[in-house]
Amino acid sequence: MSDLDRQIEQLKKCEPLKESEVKALCLKAMEILVEESNVQRVDAPVTICGDIHGQFYDMKELFKVGGDCPKTNYLFLGDFVDRGFYSVETFLLLLALKVRYPDRITLIRGNHESRQITQVYGFYDECLRKYGSVNVWRYCTDIFDYLSLSALIENKIFSVHGGLSPAISTLDQIRTIDRKQEVPHDGAMCDLLWSDPEDIVDGWGLSPRGAGFLFGGSVVSSFNHANNIDYICRAHQLVMEGYKWMFNNQIVTVWSAPNYCYRCGNVAAILELDEILISSFVSLMLRHRNQEARLPRNLHQTTFYEIGKAFLLVSKGLIHGQPIQTAQGGCRMVLPGTQKFMGGGRLVIGCSNDQQEL
Repeated sequence: MSDLDRQIEQLKKCEPLKESEVKALCLKAMEILVEESNVQRVDAPVTICGDIHGQFYDMKELFKVGGDCPKTNYLFLGDFVDRGFYSVETFLLLLALKVRYPDRITLIRGNHESRQITQVYGFYDECLRKYGSVNVWRYCTDIFDYLSLSALIENKIFSVHGGLSPAISTLDQIRTIDRKQEVPHDGAMCDLLWSDPEDIVDGWGLSPRGAGFLFGGSVVSSFNHANNIDYICRAHQLVMEGYKWMFNNQIVTVWSAPNYCYRCGNVAAILELDEILISSFVSLMLRHRNQEARLPRNLHQTTFYEIGKAFLLVSKGLIHGQPIQTAQGGCRMVLPGTQKFMGGGRLVIGCSNDQQEL
């Protein structure tokens, strides 16, 4: 067994790599990612995954349902880190799979693949807590700068983390962006990672996120027509059923973190495309063997405080910006239009609207 295969097996057990191994892995990944385009070509069949946000054991369930890489070809739409308890292991496993099977897994950048954002929403603190220094955070955030900004599946389905930009009308314009930088506060690169579709907007509108834009159906129609694509696939927003079509099936949101932040009670989904781009959604719910049983060992004996939408977890004098589930219930849910369903989950009733949070 090669060192890389051993590391993959280790990460699948949620066991962290040594700092020196992380550094070497990131250097190998950089050599691969630097060759990829801002609009990376992806072949079908492919399985598309939305936000993961450090929910490692839910990602393991995703691979169990969707199939292991490299048997299944995967496209992840960004936001691998922050909020969940296992951002380090989540991102490093995906990165190791990318190095091992570069043509069978595509990773594009989300708005949380950012130095500034990860210092606020958990990844920075997690790296510091698990390694005793910020070196691993630096290695990973350097890799963020090399991730593609979007993907194009069989020249027909445009995939991006957030959405569109008033500065972008063609895919060729995206290809000219210098992506090897921290996510800017505005401009085309920022918009691709931060923007959201909105039913009540006709054209462009200001985003309540403070970055990117809201865009309406006419914008999507014009973009799709100009670039000869069938529809846009994006992530970035929590949708309670795991996926949501908008604007007469011209854009779809895919969300792949079930029971987001361990409290939202949402179903997650992945989108499977076959060889001729026929789509089917696989729904994912929180299983009985779930995150509550797998909190990091230094996060027991906890107290929970709610301040508006902000949840602080206080444990042994440490404060982490990590929301957590505090209520439980039981249900089974069947989603309209879903062709496959993985049932047997638990649902939390009641959740603040996270769509407008970072």
